[in-house]
Amino acid sequence: MVKKKLIAAITMLLLTGSLLASNSGGSIAEASASLVTKYRVYQNDQALREFPTESKAIAYAKNVNYSHVETIAGRTWVWDNLPRYKVYKNGISTSAWEYRTYEQALAFAKTQRNVHIRDMENIGWKYANHAKFKVYQGDKTQPIWTFTTIEAAIREAKKWGNAHIIDITKNAWVWDNLTAAQKKNQRAATAVYQITVDGVPANNGKLYGFLYDAIISSSAISGSEVVNTATGQTLHSNILAYEVKQNGSLIGAYVNVDAAVAHAKKAPYAEVVYKGNVWWSGVPYLTVYQNDRGLRSFNTRASAIDFAKKYANATVRTSDGRSLWSNAKSLVYMAWNGSATSSTVLSHVANTQGLTIDSPTWFELTAADGSMQDTSDAELVNAFKEQGILVAPLVHNQFNRKMTTAFLKDKAAQETFITKLVGRLTEIKAYGVNLDFEEVAGADRAAYTAFVAALAKAAHAKGLNVSVDLPRGSLSWNHLTAYDHAALSAIVDTIVIMAYDEHWSGSDTPGSVAGLPWVEEGIKQFLGYGIPRSKLMLGIPFYVREWKLDAAGKLVDNRAVLMKDVPSLIADNKASGVHDLASGQTKYKYVKDGFTYLFWAETAETTKSRIALATKYDLAGVAAWRLGYESADLWTMMLRMK
Repeated sequence: MVKKKLIAAITMLLLTGSLLASNSGGSIAEASASLVTKYRVYQNDQALREFPTESKAIAYAKNVNYSHVETIAGRTWVWDNLPRYKVYKNGISTSAWEYRTYEQALAFAKTQRNVHIRDMENIGWKYANHAKFKVYQGDKTQPIWTFTTIEAAIREAKKWGNAHIIDITKNAWVWDNLTAAQKKNQRAATAVYQITVDGVPANNGKLYGFLYDAIISSSAISGSEVVNTATGQTLHSNILAYEVKQNGSLIGAYVNVDAAVAHAKKAPYAEVVYKGNVWWSGVPYLTVYQNDRGLRSFNTRASAIDFAKKYANATVRTSDGRSLWSNAKSLVYMAWNGSATSSTVLSHVANTQGLTIDSPTWFELTAADGSMQDTSDAELVNAFKEQGILVAPLVHNQFNRKMTTAFLKDKAAQETFITKLVGRLTEIKAYGVNLDFEEVAGADRAAYTAFVAALAKAAHAKGLNVSVDLPRGSLSWNHLTAYDHAALSAIVDTIVIMAYDEHWSGSDTPGSVAGLPWVEEGIKQFLGYGIPRSKLMLGIPFYVREWKLDAAGKLVDNRAVLMKDVPSLIADNKASGVHDLASGQTKYKYVKDGFTYLFWAETAETTKSRIALATKYDLAGVAAWRLGYESADLWTMMLRMK
């Protein structure tokens, strides 16, 4: 990508103060900053909407269940309405039984029987009110005849004749109000109570007339039940239905929940399961997964997310299966070839790992009448598609300002060009097109926007993606260029910020191709135009510029150096490097033949820092200029960051 002469001219104007005078007071920057969204609202792990202020984000989130607010840069958790306490009845819960405060949960729980409350930032029970005693009249009972104390059970039982109480924790008959005569009569009555194991009569099939006798006899037979053979109703059970499991393996089984819980408390990560429902859990409520592989469990949301942030494609899930937080999003990696030759393009892509979109230079506006040079290769598109790589060929205007102005004045020429371009892109089954019209006159701003709109409309009609490359520029003079950032972002699918050539071949002072602070400020400026983060890609350089100064320190020349050649440049010339705070890079210097040479190195670390900026600001991805300039091992690092 060649830095535009227009930018150089505007830069000179800035140096003389001409544009500074017309844009004093910082109003452009301030207005831009107010448009940048800084907070994002999520429902569980799904992004819903972004806001420029925390207060607006929270106000919106308050109307959404299971929502939280994060800063976009850094993903700092700032607010949530997630429930902390969950009420279970007979081991079952619903979303309606989740509460922000313990007081709210307790108030509801006290209206229910056989309930417990779980603090979702801890294990076990915060509160439990499970029945310990059950009242029967004869062999009949009611759901409301369960009590937590023997005193309450007796008070109820005394209201009824022929009543008895079962201690659920001991599974034993502990009280009755039967007279001796009633017991004698029941023993003499028709025998209907039978002890069974797995549905098969036990104890030689003996039948009992008095329920008490059947219960006492069954207590000696593990896994037995007492059944009324006349009604088919099960009246008493010795089945070890409360299972204690550790990491899915059975380590104990009990007749009652209290005994099971007592065991489970002694075993890390144990749970008590009854009829398929978890009644008590020693497993933290949150687990971090990478893809579908569980990594580690946590009690608190903060600790779970802090851990998850160390892994790519990580998700924090609740024990109920909800995804609370996730970073399972891949950056889009796009790269330009700077070449139309298929063999060159193939060699470039062969060195990559994780490349999403490749952009060979296949189309060129050759005349103001809309004539187009086409060097596209359908076979190459198909070959890359089989490798999972999309192709969005670059189309440029030769950076010819005069020809482009004439072209933008001619609607018929534009229709001809668009028809040919979209037709060929469709024919070769390209993913889309990357528009790189540079050296467009500022006076053609509206005409250029209209042309992009027409191109995008035709491309979208054929299912093609449209991206546009824009220089990093500056808020102070971007409005004088041909590029209407806000308007273009509403038209196309992707805006690529060419965040390089901070210092270029026409610069009169040495400096970095793309200092990291300069790049980051450019991202903020583009976001300030209202460009959605999901549409913005960060252009990154795979080259450096070496500056040549004479003995007096005067700049006499410069040249581009490929990133992959930087290590040998340093070694061959024994260049000394120091960290340059202004650029965030290592600045190298060496002396040769009476001249001093300077360059700001591009390395795997600086590339990592640029990708980290794309991640920090939650951009769609990065686009590299250009393939072939880098070493193959750079892509190993990039793949791991994706």
